[in-house]
Amino acid sequence: MAKKQIGRREFLISGGVAVGALAVVGVGVKYLDISHTGKQLRQDFLRPPGAINEIEFMYGCIKCGLCVQICPVQAIKLAGAHEGLSYGTPYIDVREQACDFSCDAMQCVETCPSAVLNFIPFKEAGLAAVEKATAGVVNLRNSDINPFEVQKVAMKETVRMGKAHVIKDTCLAHQRKGFKGISRGKDFEGIYRAPDSKVAWATPLKDKEFDREICNLCVTECPIGEKAIVFEPRKRDGKMRPRVLEGCTGCGVCVMVCPTEKPSIVVEPVKS
Repeated sequence: MAKKQIGRREFLISGGVAVGALAVVGVGVKYLDISHTGKQLRQDFLRPPGAINEIEFMYGCIKCGLCVQICPVQAIKLAGAHEGLSYGTPYIDVREQACDFSCDAMQCVETCPSAVLNFIPFKEAGLAAVEKATAGVVNLRNSDINPFEVQKVAMKETVRMGKAHVIKDTCLAHQRKGFKGISRGKDFEGIYRAPDSKVAWATPLKDKEFDREICNLCVTECPIGEKAIVFEPRKRDGKMRPRVLEGCTGCGVCVMVCPTEKPSIVVEPVKS
């Protein structure tokens, strides 16, 4: 893998250091609260899965960085001091590194000690999905149902970080153009677990070459699939193009893999 994987021992050690520094961070937050009262919050930040509404998130986040440390693809970053009141809070730059759900467990949400990343909706969705899938099953051990697989799919599909929007003027599919090659070039360091991958972990995007008569990478590489985005013909002329659906989670994989110089699909954060 191109990016560092964090072991349990390293995570616990660094997590202890982070929590031990909370008093210092608290002083910093108080200073920012006083000196930046007239500055608007960063409503354009894409927060990690499960984030509560922005104002409560901003003041509830203790800036411990545990979500950053636990993310296996290092998608989560902490805002710098120049971001005013958002300083130290987690966000995701999906063009640089998307949240590809390859952790299979909402680790960032489960790890959050202040619950500004709220795990309850994911837990409820997972339990409901398992209950539905196993209804009427007498002997679960002898069935083909894997409760963990059912649960993790339901949890991923519950995420609503934002919603993708296609920029038709630059989208290759809308221009009836194909794509052949490495979508972001050999120097790009982003990783993800492609839907057609034969391994259980994320691998470098630069190691995968595409050859599409009409570009549809945003559709084929989506970790959610046809519930989030489809490639379908337009009614007026039958030409194929991507269409984002209500099941879009805002994970940003489509943005990361988009081969145009400026992404032809963007994620607008959820406003709550």
